[in-house]
Amino acid sequence: MKAVILCAGLGKRLRPYTDSYQKSMILIHSKPLLEYIINGLIYAGFKSLIIVVGYRKEQIISYFKDGNEWGIKIEYIEQKTLNGTGGAVLECENLIQDSHFFLTWGDILVPYKIYKEVVEVFEKENQDYILVTNYAGDPYKGGAVYCKNDFLIDILEKPPKGSSKSNLNNCGIFIFSKEIFKVLHTIKPSIRGEIELTEALRIGNIKMDWRIRIIKMEINQFRGDFGDKNNYKKLSINSNWLKELVGNHRYQRKFK
Repeated sequence: MKAVILCAGLGKRLRPYTDSYQKSMILIHSKPLLEYIINGLIYAGFKSLIIVVGYRKEQIISYFKDGNEWGIKIEYIEQKTLNGTGGAVLECENLIQDSHFFLTWGDILVPYKIYKEVVEVFEKENQDYILVTNYAGDPYKGGAVYCKNDFLIDILEKPPKGSSKSNLNNCGIFIFSKEIFKVLHTIKPSIRGEIELTEALRIGNIKMDWRIRIIKMEINQFRGDFGDKNNYKKLSINSNWLKELVGNHRYQRKFK
């Protein structure tokens, strides 16, 4: 099974840092953010990655190349039109040969054991769809997730502030069956002009009887949102979160 990382965005919320850097390549404690994500996927057992690139793609490609230095294989696909997470996933359709694939945003970090847990649940339970959630007092900046007995009931992208009755946020880590491509092809762009991945999940859940397994992160478990400038500054100053991120797993290669 391949893992897909979405790294095409402009990173508008991170300006002025992203005036010179692809947001996934911004340094955090001597390494680019994307290297931490890749290390986590390696820890979970992935050996074949697809990185969706766009803005300042040369920074990612020149640093990671074919992945050989990390003992993995990396393929790149360009999202020339930035039309949302759903659009980014569609770019990968011809590169996915297995029945399922793993997906993560390129600007969030979680403890490496979360990546591993997702793979283990997939293998043990034979789930076609898995969605990881993190706790948020109000998930208005992301996606509000409603579930029952660890399965999705509904998901709402960026609900109005204060309106959500759920404290679960779409963390940005998934496993999907290739069936999701069929639904994504039918979705029209949202008001934001984007093909919303969450809309594909809603359609699959409501109209196609997909059973979407929810894995809930603990309330106080680390989740680093590097798409937000204020969060990036805090995480740059404090390095204590690194202990929770890697646990006993270490990777010494430093950014050149």
